[in-house]
Amino acid sequence: MNAPVPTVLAGKDIPLYSSIPEAIAALRPIEPVYVLLPHKFKAAAERFLTGFPGTPMYAVKANPLPQAMDLVWASGIRHFDTASLGEVRMVKERFPSAVCHFMAPVRLPGHAKAAFEQYGVTDFVVDCEFELDKLLREVPDHKSLRIFVRLAAQLGGALLELSSKFGTNPEEGAKLLKRIVAAGAAPAMTFHVGSQCVSPFSYAQAVEIVRRTIDRAGVTIAALDIGGGFPAPYLNNELPPYLWYFDTIKEALATLDMPDLPLLCEPGRALVAEGMSLITQVVLRKGDRLYINDGPYGSFDELTLPGFDVDYPSSTYRVSQAGKAEPLIGAVHPYRVYGPTCDTLDVLPRPQMLPASIAAGDFIVFDSMGSYTVAVRTTFNGFFPDTWIQIGQ
Repeated sequence: MNAPVPTVLAGKDIPLYSSIPEAIAALRPIEPVYVLLPHKFKAAAERFLTGFPGTPMYAVKANPLPQAMDLVWASGIRHFDTASLGEVRMVKERFPSAVCHFMAPVRLPGHAKAAFEQYGVTDFVVDCEFELDKLLREVPDHKSLRIFVRLAAQLGGALLELSSKFGTNPEEGAKLLKRIVAAGAAPAMTFHVGSQCVSPFSYAQAVEIVRRTIDRAGVTIAALDIGGGFPAPYLNNELPPYLWYFDTIKEALATLDMPDLPLLCEPGRALVAEGMSLITQVVLRKGDRLYINDGPYGSFDELTLPGFDVDYPSSTYRVSQAGKAEPLIGAVHPYRVYGPTCDTLDVLPRPQMLPASIAAGDFIVFDSMGSYTVAVRTTFNGFFPDTWIQIGQ
């Protein structure tokens, strides 16, 4: 058996393997293992850097771990959608030449001032008079600011809506745009169609709301950020090709009659989901119930969200007497899958279709695990998955 070759990533050595089966055979891990797939980070970034008609910003909230951030940066992403001063600080300390955009509509008092003065952030978002007043007080150098007015975009088409908490209507948005111009700042606009959006047309609908707001305000905007929402491949979720999203966005932008308008977007899930897998182990089988070493209190929290009716693609392995990790084949069966904690709620919300022969000691590998998994882990009951490996360079 070949020893793993360490690679320096995120300030520490991460073992390098040629494949996930090789890693399972070598480690036979009792605790969950996060698997980094650099080639998938690269492919995801290239999709946006070459196909999107503007500047992609990585939405840090999707996966702020250094292990993922380093691969996002190595893939060519240089702009970051940061939603807090903590995220701004983390990005700028790790990547001093990165460009941070403070795209949260509500900020803690003083955080806009600190982001501007300490880290050179000049892009901010507002969706109400109060936040605009606070921003203009904290950063008196208004001419340096580009202020984005966020519009609500409750349009359907996304598994998780993001407009019930943030966003204003065209009438109020027009008032904010006029005030931004009067203050001497550059007016801009943004929206978010929702997370895991499976309808490219939602972006066209949102751009139409932008157009109506601009017409009402009678101003020329300096930039448009179309937000995130670009989906990742999961089970039970059919996705259009990314080209359809980009083409739909280009066609919608033509209705604004602003050919040189700077355009931004905020992919999070779409840049990191496919770049990570997770190796778990079956601890116990009781009939059609499986108990594994990770669950909703660890890496599977997002599956429990209302309306997020998807599952992660999976494969299963058993280490043979010869010491090789071999895939389990044959008929599959629905299993209720429980996590390792003492809480009854620590269970995956939908049955998982897994081989009928699966048993304690076998391994389940879940794919597309890069977004909103490590970002929301807890230490409940003393469990905290934090072991990392890398496949390939």
